[in-house]
Amino acid sequence: MNHFDEIDDLTLGALRALALDEIDTANSGHPGMALDIAPALYVLYRDFLVSDPSRPLHPGRDRFVLSAGHVSALLYAMLHLAAYDLPLEELKRFRQLGSKCPGHPEWGLTPGVDATSGPLGQGLAQAVGMAVAEKALKARFPGSEGYLSHRVYALCGDGCLEEGLSQEAISFAGLQKLDNLTFIYDANGSTLDNPTSVSLVEDVALRFKAAGWDVYEVNDGNDLRAIHDAIEEAVSLKENKAPSLVIVHTSIGYGSELQGSHKVHGSPLGFEMSAKAKEKLGYPYPPFTVKKEAYQRLAETFAERGHLALLEKDRSLKGYEKEHPEEAAILSSLLAGKSFVPPRDKFELKEKEATRNTSGRYLNLLSGVHPGLIGGAADVAGSLKTDLKGSGRFSPEDRSGKNLAYGIREFLTGSIENGILLSGGLFPYGGTFLVFSDYMKAAIRMSALEHLPTLYLFSHDSIAVGEDGPTHEPIEQLSGLRLIPGLLDFRPADGRELVAGYELALERKGGPTVLVLSRQDLPLLEHSSVDKAKLGAYRLEEGNDLELIASGSEVSLALEVRSLLKEKGIEAAVVSVPSFNLLGAMKEPPFRLERSRRIAIEMASGALWYRYAEHVVSIESFGASGKEKEVIAHFGFDAEAVAEKVLDAFLPSKGGH
Repeated sequence: MNHFDEIDDLTLGALRALALDEIDTANSGHPGMALDIAPALYVLYRDFLVSDPSRPLHPGRDRFVLSAGHVSALLYAMLHLAAYDLPLEELKRFRQLGSKCPGHPEWGLTPGVDATSGPLGQGLAQAVGMAVAEKALKARFPGSEGYLSHRVYALCGDGCLEEGLSQEAISFAGLQKLDNLTFIYDANGSTLDNPTSVSLVEDVALRFKAAGWDVYEVNDGNDLRAIHDAIEEAVSLKENKAPSLVIVHTSIGYGSELQGSHKVHGSPLGFEMSAKAKEKLGYPYPPFTVKKEAYQRLAETFAERGHLALLEKDRSLKGYEKEHPEEAAILSSLLAGKSFVPPRDKFELKEKEATRNTSGRYLNLLSGVHPGLIGGAADVAGSLKTDLKGSGRFSPEDRSGKNLAYGIREFLTGSIENGILLSGGLFPYGGTFLVFSDYMKAAIRMSALEHLPTLYLFSHDSIAVGEDGPTHEPIEQLSGLRLIPGLLDFRPADGRELVAGYELALERKGGPTVLVLSRQDLPLLEHSSVDKAKLGAYRLEEGNDLELIASGSEVSLALEVRSLLKEKGIEAAVVSVPSFNLLGAMKEPPFRLERSRRIAIEMASGALWYRYAEHVVSIESFGASGKEKEVIAHFGFDAEAVAEKVLDAFLPSKGGH
């Protein structure tokens, strides 16, 4: 349908007016882009986006990501008009505590919102992950295409495209020829502080074309027919398979007295100025007035079209279930979020092995058990041991490949994982060296915000990296990750604890897991336990004088220290803490002695450990370049040096001074 009439003008007026009413009532929000890009959003929903407001989580629906999340008022207005379960009363509570219309869209809170967005650029990157998921999932279940096939749309502005993450996303999507992906770019010539001419110089169209995208332009952002034709061309099937960009040239704050000025970007117009704007836009009605014709127009276009399309998809699923019952049952379990955990007796434990290597072997076992596994590393798969043997690489030529070559794009790695999980059906993993987790920190935080069970693998977890030096030796990263609400940190001391970490990650539903892995070999500890490690902390050895607390490689170090202390007549207990955050949630922590008789040992920043121990052996500077053992000794983390520090702290008379 590409015919537009006065009812479309009326509905578009209602869309713009509702956005202004929300913002003015809250006295907070972003009217500029809401006014200028409303026509493009309206055309997208009216004529292209396939979804059913009565079934907003249908696996076969199209996904829409408002990457420019600050324009949430416009999206909420659209969802209300399109008959999602978002009543007018919720729009009146825009940006208020407890509202389903928060300041930026939140996944799982508002029906019709497919991703949390607002941190600019992340919406685009998550949309790329969704597009990957659509390709990968249906490739694993041949014959299911009629049910699973869909498109992914994302709406962005200059802010998203100025963030470096956007280039990672654009480059990766072009490389992978994700022809199920369309970005709509609001070229309104403005950011919050200034006109874009102050901060943006490149030709955006050429930037996308250079990455292998098809690009279409609409010169007048109010021309509904031109917008329709551009999107129609962008989503049509072409021999040149490529993601598509639709550039819509607009004037920020269209219809208001501040039209064309960056001052309209993020400040409410106020009821008086909004009333004048609404009159100019042909919708001169009191706040939150919606004419029935507006509801009816979207009911007979968007809602009816989506309802019929998803019914057809359901029929396709019935046919698939009849022809491929076993595969259909597996697909159903994946879409339902079922956990797939390898039997413990199928995994071989080695007497001495780096936990990154143990992780690599476990991943390959998991690959044969979990039909939805997909992942890789940010160009360090060989070091992180993330390759799945014999599973192929996801590519335009092989969409069933389980290995994802993320490239040197740490931020994108995490964002793609999030997008895959938002899409549903697959279980992604991704990672890099622990020190470079900083590059993807915002994506990890987003995983926690969205309550996604994203799995992050980080190796080279300490100064034991050695020769690569302080640029590659993490110090503060562990503490930073542990402070993210809802994140499960897990730093295993050996193979059994590594299995525990994976089982927790695979069973988890409400937040991300970070597995922190060693580069150096670690011994299989005599008294380590998978089940006890899953508690977060447990006692490995008993002792009535002191308690040595450690994680990861420092647990075996603590056991060595214990032996040295025993020679001095001191009985020290050893407590392994694979998960700092799980320890904090334990009702009965495994400590028996008072805090003053505990010492925590970790080759990283020690600030957080003072919560549990009065004494901490840590590193409060950057690392150094040298041989592994020399660097460890230089920072005082050989057994003799740590034992000396323990003696100095607790029994100065038995120390070496």
